[in-house]
Amino acid sequence: MLDPKGRNRSPVGLTSCYVTSISLDGTDLASIDADAIVIGVAPAGTGVAPAAGSEDLDRALDGRLAEALAALGATGKAGEVTKLPALGAVAAKLIVAAGLGETPSAEDVRRAAGAAVRSLAGHAKVAVALPAASADDVEAVALGALLGAYSFDSYRTGDEHKSPVVEIRLLAPASEEAAVERARTLAASVTLVRDLVNTPPSHLCPEDLAGEAERVAGETGLAIEVLDEKALVEGGYGGIAGVGQGSVNPPRLVRLAYAHPEAAKTLVLVGKGITFDSGGLSLKPSEAMDWMKSDMGGAAAVLGALAAIARLKPTVNVVGYMTIAENMPSGTAQRPSDVLRIYGGKTVEVLNTDAEGRLVMADALVRAGEDSPDLLVDVATLTGAQLVALGTRTTGIMANDDDVREKVVAAAGRAGEASWGMPLPAELRKGLDSSVADIANISGDRWGGMLVAGTFLKEFVPDGVKWAHLDIAGPAFNKGEPYGYTPKGGTGAAARTLVQIAEDLADGVL
Repeated sequence: MLDPKGRNRSPVGLTSCYVTSISLDGTDLASIDADAIVIGVAPAGTGVAPAAGSEDLDRALDGRLAEALAALGATGKAGEVTKLPALGAVAAKLIVAAGLGETPSAEDVRRAAGAAVRSLAGHAKVAVALPAASADDVEAVALGALLGAYSFDSYRTGDEHKSPVVEIRLLAPASEEAAVERARTLAASVTLVRDLVNTPPSHLCPEDLAGEAERVAGETGLAIEVLDEKALVEGGYGGIAGVGQGSVNPPRLVRLAYAHPEAAKTLVLVGKGITFDSGGLSLKPSEAMDWMKSDMGGAAAVLGALAAIARLKPTVNVVGYMTIAENMPSGTAQRPSDVLRIYGGKTVEVLNTDAEGRLVMADALVRAGEDSPDLLVDVATLTGAQLVALGTRTTGIMANDDDVREKVVAAAGRAGEASWGMPLPAELRKGLDSSVADIANISGDRWGGMLVAGTFLKEFVPDGVKWAHLDIAGPAFNKGEPYGYTPKGGTGAAARTLVQIAEDLADGVL
């Protein structure tokens, strides 16, 4: 159907059709009521060794589990999934061995759980018995399994697509419920981000994304402020207003806030929310445009993180900005050589309208100073140069403080998200000089594009504020085949890292 503005819309919601449940179960593996049982295996000589948690199952198979899996070619390497029919030896019909690798990390376990559960689409109940000797282990298994069960099916009409697993039973003590609940919270956060990134731009314009923020705020108790296109112009937000002026779908700036009564520190998050990026008048080639619905991944990550933070309640105040616009070419679009006045007064010469993310982010970075942050972190699908430098899975992290950069990289690692610290060489600033404004939005030099973009953003960070920048251009959207717990399409990148940063700041680690 068409909405009043003539856009193609439908009553389909912005959330996944399926919600997978997870619960703890202490039942003997041989008798558990499930369609399939997931166990872990590791390399052992020329075969595999079943990991801790599979003992009951091995006994039910007369101690021949490793032999049977080796006969099927199982090696135990990380990411491998091997399926074995139970043939009546246990109540479940299928045994699934998830490779853990030689010395599995928490991320290896998350990925193993995710790969196994993802491979079981079409089965309703799955029991997972991966090694879980501690609360952290239980959380890793639960989170990986839940993320692996994700499927975005809101726009499918046929029934040929296999539905994801409906119910996961995690073999672990009942005392670990807190770890499972944390996994549920983080999985819900990542699922929200994935859903938003996967939603087509025909159904997610700036107004819609701001509406989702209002819905989340209502459900979690977050304070929220939404500035529409008129308020943005009147308030002097020239970056967001300038980028959004070429679209019939006007821009928005959303401010979300979580407050803890005992908090001594404040974290401010800023996310890029370009709901579709055509490049504007500096039009992208068609092959680079079909996945630009993901260009709001940073804003989605901020929203997802705030939703989780509101439920986890760390002792820190957190403010999140979502800088939302649609970058389109039209008779009203900004032009190369236009000059914008960013919030706070600094002027920018727009030499390339496809370098729009840094323009909308600049407004919010300046505005963030009014929140007196102890730490300011921005996240954006900012540059194609990030993919050239680091590939599709590794986030580039830059900062105005070396210690902050390394601690943010460490936080990402603990959260299970790959990242790499990058420099901001001082000499790159000269390339952004403009002959008519305070700064240009691109450099005359083609090299180091990811670092140049970070250098541009640094110019708008309030004086004295510690700041880190996360470029998630590649990690936010998986154009290849699924792997581990990561599906094709929206990945939910950075949401878990932002939550970890908030908890680290609360705990004095950052």
